[in-house]
Amino acid sequence: MSASASVTSVETVKNNEFWMGFLLAGMGAVLFSAKAIVVKLTYRYGVDALTVIGFRMMLSLPFFAAIGWAQARKARMGKIVCLSRKESLQIVFLGFIGYYLSSYLDFLGLQYITAGLERLILFLSPTFVLLITALYLKRPIGAKQWFALAMAYLGVVLVFLQDLSLTGNNVMLGSVFVLGSALSYALYMISSGELIKRVGATRLVAYAMSVSAVISMAHFLAVHSWQGLIQPWPVYQYSLLHAVVHTVAPTFMIMWAVARIGAPLTSQLGLMGPVSVLFLANWILGEPITPLQLAGTAFVLAGAVVLGKR
Repeated sequence: MSASASVTSVETVKNNEFWMGFLLAGMGAVLFSAKAIVVKLTYRYGVDALTVIGFRMMLSLPFFAAIGWAQARKARMGKIVCLSRKESLQIVFLGFIGYYLSSYLDFLGLQYITAGLERLILFLSPTFVLLITALYLKRPIGAKQWFALAMAYLGVVLVFLQDLSLTGNNVMLGSVFVLGSALSYALYMISSGELIKRVGATRLVAYAMSVSAVISMAHFLAVHSWQGLIQPWPVYQYSLLHAVVHTVAPTFMIMWAVARIGAPLTSQLGLMGPVSVLFLANWILGEPITPLQLAGTAFVLAGAVVLGKR
């Protein structure tokens, strides 16, 4: 094989890897965001937020536990470093705030607000990361970043006012729950920054999700006991869809995308999430799309683009 042919072959492989990463990132963002649609459909059968998260984590636990077991086996064989006691406690804490608390607050909020507004509020999580980092790590926020923050929050306010006029006073309560979810996830992102470098993304996700599943199931059983498992068959169907398609699959899609195209571009492609939910909620749930909602979505996405480039 000539040198030019060899170079062409390498470039082709790189292009294929890039576009596969591009596709995985986009699909992962849409699937993650679309969980709100499945949650709203599940609520139609009279279940509460605790049941939704309990069933979600119960059905996704076997997948994450299997991957966690494989990672633990590698550690025992000396292929990867073993976790220290401090790292183990940190993973338990991250599993609590990042996947249990954040999801529980999110699902509570979805009982009162539309899926479109929920997605936009959750998309404020990167702005919380920026503000918390500036506050505690003393990193200054530039004028362009302040402008991006202002656009993002203005967009949420526009959609919030729209939902308030359509849905009622409970929009305020639901929005507070989802804001708490976004803040919880922001704290998770900040706390996991250094740990993921030592532990690795696959092991961190598998362990943290397993911890979250155990906590969620314990909470569910403490409140509803084993009788809570007696639910209509569609609840199990939607929960299985939620667990596999909107939890396990996108988790690994995003991770594989980062490995191929890097975290910055993967984050940028995450902008597809809230836009897709706006139209999916209209198509599946019949939630209205108004000019005010479109304007609010545009402001939020514009702010996220500026912050993402930063």
